[in-house]
Amino acid sequence: MKPPRKITALAGGVGASKLLLGLYGTMDPRDLTIIVNTGDDIILHGLKISPDLDIVTYTLAGVIDSAKGWGFRDETFHALKRLAAYGRANWFNLGDRDLATHIHRTALLAEGKTLSQAADSIRIALGVKSRILPMSDDPVPTIIDSNEGALHFQEYLVKRRAEPVVRGIRFVGVESARPAPGVLEAIASADRIIICPSNPLISIGPILAVPGIREQLQAHKQKVFAVCPIVAGKSLKGPSDKMLAQLGHAPTAIGIAKLYAPFTATFIIDPADKAQASAITALDMKVAVFPTVMKTLAQKRKLARALLSSSFPV
Repeated sequence: MKPPRKITALAGGVGASKLLLGLYGTMDPRDLTIIVNTGDDIILHGLKISPDLDIVTYTLAGVIDSAKGWGFRDETFHALKRLAAYGRANWFNLGDRDLATHIHRTALLAEGKTLSQAADSIRIALGVKSRILPMSDDPVPTIIDSNEGALHFQEYLVKRRAEPVVRGIRFVGVESARPAPGVLEAIASADRIIICPSNPLISIGPILAVPGIREQLQAHKQKVFAVCPIVAGKSLKGPSDKMLAQLGHAPTAIGIAKLYAPFTATFIIDPADKAQASAITALDMKVAVFPTVMKTLAQKRKLARALLSSSFPV
């Protein structure tokens, strides 16, 4: 069996970018297509902000602040301080160089360009060789229904630090949204499709909610590999475990596997969750037990090489 060459990945932001960086440095990056969640997108100060698109792009461009997992390295925040002095909200951190990205994106959209075209312009300018596609060119904001009322996801996560109790999640306008150009084709033509270790509810969930994407994954299920974002009952990044529990899902490997089983053939879990392997196999999925905690570049590339192997899972 030939090793897979063309890879398509479904991704959120910080968690996914670790694996994507491993893939980018392990394979020909021109053969990697990344479909990114845009449910996190928000308009602030009149600017269209696409956090996950930017995190993925900045990471692969080598300019990310690796300590934070977002924004430019060695960033300054003079503009944000001045905005606050004018009485404008400053709960969402926007660095000076980061603002240039948002100004550029907003200007392109005002000129009639699509979000896909803006994303392509930004990644080319930053020297990223892989294709980066938004899940849709149509706005599909993620709204958290909570004990404090309806909150945009960024308000829930950043402004309120994930403290409100989640009672429901909505993707506004998703029924009429369309996959961005190239998204369905990237899934169909891939040798292997990788669901990155992102929050299944608010990073992968919005992508799956866009009409046609879940169905396309189901049609190519045997090529779909999903990396579990939960290790030993805890999320590797962000509030995944808390959100899952509050919505009645088990914050465990088997809990994630149940969500992904309809369109995933192979599920990758950390050795810490090896005891759950037989239960996951019972869901008609292959299970690969492999270290999924990626703190170093070597660990990121090790998991990437495994996912790119023709013999994986062993």
